[in-house]
Amino acid sequence: MAYKHGVYVSEVATSLIPPVNTSAGLPVVFGTAPVHLAAEPADANKPVLCYTYAEAVAAFGYSDDWNSYTLCEAMTAAFSLYNRAPIVFVNVLNPAKHKKSVKSEELPMADKTSVINKPVIINSLKVKKASGGEALVAGKDYEAGYNDNGGVTITALVGGGIEVINNIFVDYDMLDPSAIKATDIVGGVDVSTGAESGLEVLEQVFTETGLVPGMVLAPGWSDTPEVAAVMRAKASNINGSFSAITLNDIPTQTVTKYTDVAKWKNNNNYTDPLQIACWPLVRLSETVYHMSTHVMGVLMVLDSTNDDIPYESPSNKTMQINGLCLADGTEVRLNKEQANYLNGQGVVTALNFLGGWKCWGNRTACYPANTDPKDAFICVRRMFIWHAQTFILTYWQKVDKPITKRLIQTIIDSENVRINGLVGQGALLGGRIEFLSDENPTTNLIDGKIKFHTYLTPPVPARVIDNVIEYDPSYFSTLFA
Repeated sequence: MAYKHGVYVSEVATSLIPPVNTSAGLPVVFGTAPVHLAAEPADANKPVLCYTYAEAVAAFGYSDDWNSYTLCEAMTAAFSLYNRAPIVFVNVLNPAKHKKSVKSEELPMADKTSVINKPVIINSLKVKKASGGEALVAGKDYEAGYNDNGGVTITALVGGGIEVINNIFVDYDMLDPSAIKATDIVGGVDVSTGAESGLEVLEQVFTETGLVPGMVLAPGWSDTPEVAAVMRAKASNINGSFSAITLNDIPTQTVTKYTDVAKWKNNNNYTDPLQIACWPLVRLSETVYHMSTHVMGVLMVLDSTNDDIPYESPSNKTMQINGLCLADGTEVRLNKEQANYLNGQGVVTALNFLGGWKCWGNRTACYPANTDPKDAFICVRRMFIWHAQTFILTYWQKVDKPITKRLIQTIIDSENVRINGLVGQGALLGGRIEFLSDENPTTNLIDGKIKFHTYLTPPVPARVIDNVIEYDPSYFSTLFA
């Protein structure tokens, strides 16, 4: 050590660690998109973080055909109806794989234009004067571009090869969303390349964006038991550290009566604490949505108004809808008792009772079989998930530090300050963290393992407010006062 003479200063780490901010309800939506219409098409099976509608359309395109392109529904719900961001999209529709080839299709020319009303992959388009003829030159003989309906308009150019003919022949590849099956949403890992697809891509969201998934959706697919099972399995163990809730729809093609919902839900194992089960579909004017995308919007609005702390229930919060329906468009009418019956079976629905249409239901899908408040209430379950995410991200920096009294006390003090702050905000009724000797035997300590014990009490929703009203004849005495 060098010889010192004089006055010196040094620094030590702050004894209190500020918590890392997490996105409590970051939605990750899996589905299909009209990427042939995208200005900057995103790769298939890659998570893309979008903060605006324009960003989403640039990466994935847009179409009103939500049955074919399911991500467009979530775009509309999040950005247009609920005006909230961000959201992560994962498109599984691969233009290089899910396509059809069309050869020598004859088209009429009218006013020097012709239209192909199909999802054409425009860089594959070849225009010919005859079925077996040579391909003409784009920019010289014709111009081709997408029109407002998502089709392709071919326009003859002056002096070009098709300026004065009545019919043309075209070869092209077209996107084939009908080729997507539940197995594509489930996905997997390519054994030869190691590439992940479908729900396996959930593992990439944190590493690609730095944000932890909070909600997992697959509108149009989550009502398939195979997809729902994998959704909850993947959401329960993200990157070996995190968990998220899944928003699952119950199919209205087969479950057409509210009295049949519970049986289908139980028979198909929509009974997990990490699941929010939704029934039926919802509509806004003539547009039909899956209820899961609107519950997503409600949760995003709720979190943003509560400093991104998910302690409040989505129930009795406004939904941007004006009706309920089945897949065939049949209107569904639920009174309060019928909606409450669904709630009692662990199903979230919507109700128009006071103040317009509201999301209605506090319970996760595990209810009524599991009544543990940390599992059965949506808001409490989300608080436990969020608290765990925050703890992991905040104290990851302390991994592999020497196990000392200072390390333990720093974590205890920092967490108790954070918990006390949440109590002050009303996000918790109370809580504390402790380092208990009986949970930290010497055999664990010498192996480099320490365990803390956190006690939390998030508030539960006031789902029943009861008032006993009694006639009191003693007040007749006021007549003689």
